[in-house]
Amino acid sequence: MMADRIDGKAFAEGLRAKIAERVAALKSAQGLVPGLAVVLVGEDPASQVYVRNKARQTEEAGMRGFAHHLPAETSEAELLRLIGLMNADPQINGILVQLPLPSHIDSGKVIQAVDPAKDVDGFHVLNVGMLSTGSGKPLVACTPLGCSMLVADRLGKDLSGKHAVVVGRSNIVGKPMAQLLLNMNATVTIAHSRTADLPGLCRSADILVAAVGRPEMIGGDWIKPGAVVIDVGINRVERPDGKSVLVGDVDFAAAQQVAGAITPVPGGVGPMTIACLLANTLTAACRQARLPDPVF
Repeated sequence: MMADRIDGKAFAEGLRAKIAERVAALKSAQGLVPGLAVVLVGEDPASQVYVRNKARQTEEAGMRGFAHHLPAETSEAELLRLIGLMNADPQINGILVQLPLPSHIDSGKVIQAVDPAKDVDGFHVLNVGMLSTGSGKPLVACTPLGCSMLVADRLGKDLSGKHAVVVGRSNIVGKPMAQLLLNMNATVTIAHSRTADLPGLCRSADILVAAVGRPEMIGGDWIKPGAVVIDVGINRVERPDGKSVLVGDVDFAAAQQVAGAITPVPGGVGPMTIACLLANTLTAACRQARLPDPVF
């Protein structure tokens, strides 16, 4: 029996439609239009495509978009000055600085310069700390937030008794993903390249999240029958026929024979990231206006 395909593209479209409705209602009732500022430094082609998609979807949601495309030679001081201006601008509710930044700019310093209340990427140490301690109201990193929504849609918001394995320990995906799963009452193991018997550990998972950036590393024999598999990887590989294709960190064809449900690549986790960026921007706008959080 083939695994169900978790359609992240359709879920993201539904989420964006809900966001657009709430933005329209906010504008009508409060005269408030959420604003998202995106900063791109340099000419990285992948980043340019991603930023264009963000700009288009921001507009489609009825939000204001503020784009800053800076030359690669922009100094760290100039970028920090711009962030200071955006922090102080009441029209801007969310700030995203597209990574990676040029090597002469300290990404950590830039991330921590963003006002935590406008940190729609969820990378600021205060948001990370609130997520980890379960206190306050953090803005959560977009990709793991999207993954948690897909898991909840499949299994519900209470994962009591479920064992989740997160393969990958990055600050952007692995660690916040583990924290979100813990907050949903799952028993969570974070695995990585130094983990002993990684295939065996993965086979124990009711929920397996792959976020390692290695093409098709996780084979079908690594997966527990019936498990929910969330594949965060996006890797471009060249096939023997010379064609370039996108694949995940999981061998999709093999995993589909074993798993209960699995996200495809592309069309799984990817579309959720921008949708959750818009959700975070709306949430940030409501909090800054001292209004109740939107419910998605």
